[in-house]
Amino acid sequence: MIGLGLLFRRRVWASDRGVFLSLSGAERRAAVWQAFGGGFFLTFNWFLYIYVLNTVSIKAASMAYLVCPILTTVLASLFGHELLIRRQWMAVWLGTTGCLVLAFGHLPDLGYSMLIAVFYAFYLVTQRKNFGTDKLNLLTVQVLFAAMLLLPFFWLDGRPVPGAGLFYILIAVIAIFFTIIPLLLSLYGLERLSLSTVGIILYINPLMGFVIAVAFFGEKIDWRQGVAYGVILVSIVVFNWGGAGRARAETDTIANKRAGH
Repeated sequence: MIGLGLLFRRRVWASDRGVFLSLSGAERRAAVWQAFGGGFFLTFNWFLYIYVLNTVSIKAASMAYLVCPILTTVLASLFGHELLIRRQWMAVWLGTTGCLVLAFGHLPDLGYSMLIAVFYAFYLVTQRKNFGTDKLNLLTVQVLFAAMLLLPFFWLDGRPVPGAGLFYILIAVIAIFFTIIPLLLSLYGLERLSLSTVGIILYINPLMGFVIAVAFFGEKIDWRQGVAYGVILVSIVVFNWGGAGRARAETDTIANKRAGH
């Protein structure tokens, strides 16, 4: 990402420098917090996910994708000043119910999942503000900061550097197509959609995984899993009923009334 910026995007970096210098002191501090705070939240979201995946269970790590939409939507209401209408709160409770059904008998897994999810939820909350800087540049700073935080773990672990070429090919695919591009699209999505809507849309990820597991890998499911994922699917439909734009308009209308406008 740094190489891409140095080779092809120098003017964009220069423009962002001008934008940053034009901000007030308070806005500069907020922009710095957005960049480095976002990198901090990403770091621990990644680290905890990989740790839980390898030392606890795949189920606990996967459940984080189900918990994260709920946390993001609630945090949007608490910290993002987004007022949810009754129908949207109903969708949140439906999603919560689906997660609890899946976690029945595996409450420790739910605890790990919440820990993973809360860092990504806070990442989305901190990225809501738009300071006029380029999104790819912002993400580059965040990923660079994350790398600086994670590198010490490499030396503490003490394992040899992997030598297989396939390892680096897979790392490149994961980094570009499953990390950088989705994160970049999320940052752009936050400009057009409410944070709560972005949170609920995150449910599409585990639902797709569920369909792939059943349709392509022939994994067996019990009635509890079927009911839970069905409830979660209903929560997405309920939350976005009438379109994301209408939900955003309804939220803005209520917010203006509460503010006295």
